[in-house]
Amino acid sequence: MISCTRCIRSRLPLVVILASLACAPSAHAGDPPPPDGVWTGKGQGGLLFSSGNSVSDSLNAKLDLARSDGPWKNGVALAGLYGKNNGILSAERIEGRYEVDHKISDRLYWFGAAGATRDLFSGFNYQITATAGLGYKIIDSADTKLDGSLGLGAQRLQTQQITKDAAGAVVERINGAAQTSMVGTAGLNYEHKLTASTKLTDKLLITSGSLDTLVANDLGLQVSINETLALSVGYAIRDNSKPAAGVKKLDQVTTVNLVYNIK
Repeated sequence: MISCTRCIRSRLPLVVILASLACAPSAHAGDPPPPDGVWTGKGQGGLLFSSGNSVSDSLNAKLDLARSDGPWKNGVALAGLYGKNNGILSAERIEGRYEVDHKISDRLYWFGAAGATRDLFSGFNYQITATAGLGYKIIDSADTKLDGSLGLGAQRLQTQQITKDAAGAVVERINGAAQTSMVGTAGLNYEHKLTASTKLTDKLLITSGSLDTLVANDLGLQVSINETLALSVGYAIRDNSKPAAGVKKLDQVTTVNLVYNIK
C-alpha cells in the first residue's frame, strides 16, 4: 500500500464534486440500509517503505463507523498520518470527529458535531470545533446519495511556528496564544455506486471563522474484492487560510489502501 504527502501553495478547485455528479446512474440495485442498533462502517490503512537512494516510511489509517437507532444516527471518524523521509519526520497528524443526527423528515435532519485535529506540520498546535445545524438529503436514490449541511458553533485553536534546520528537520516549535472564535460550517457528502463493485465518494467540510478557514476534502474510489475487503485510491486536501508564518497553507495526501468493511 502507498501513502504520499505533498504540500504546495495552489488551491484545489472544489468543482470535483460537481464533476462527479455527472456520472450516469447505474442500473443495479443499491445496498440495503444497515439494521438499527448495529455499528457498521469501514477501516482502512496503507504502508510505504522504500530504501536505496532515498529512504521513506509512511503510514495512514482511517476508521469510519455509524449506527442508527430510529430517528437518531451516530457517526465516528478517526484518521492518522505518519511519514518520514531520509530519517526526518515529515508528517504526523491525528484527527477525530463525532456527529449525532436526528431525523426531522425523510430528507431534513439536525446535527450536533465535535471535532479535533492535531497536526505537527499544519502551523497549528491543535484545532477543536463544536457545531450544530441542519442537514438535507439532496439526492437519496439507491445508487447516488448527496447530503448538504450548514452549521454554526465555536472553534478553539493555537498556532504553532516551526523552525527547521538545513536538512529539513524541525528544531523548534513556538506556540502562539490559544484563541476562540465563532465559526460557520458547510459540508457536502457524496456517494455514487458506479458498478456493483465500484464506488465513488467525496466528503467536503468547510469551517470558517475570524481566526482561520479550513477546507477539508476527501475524494475516494473504492473497488470491492469480496464482501469484506476492498482496495481504495484516495486524494485528500487540508487547506488552512491563516497558519503560522512560514508554514504552507495547503497539504495534500494521495493514498492507496486496503479496506476492511465492518458489518
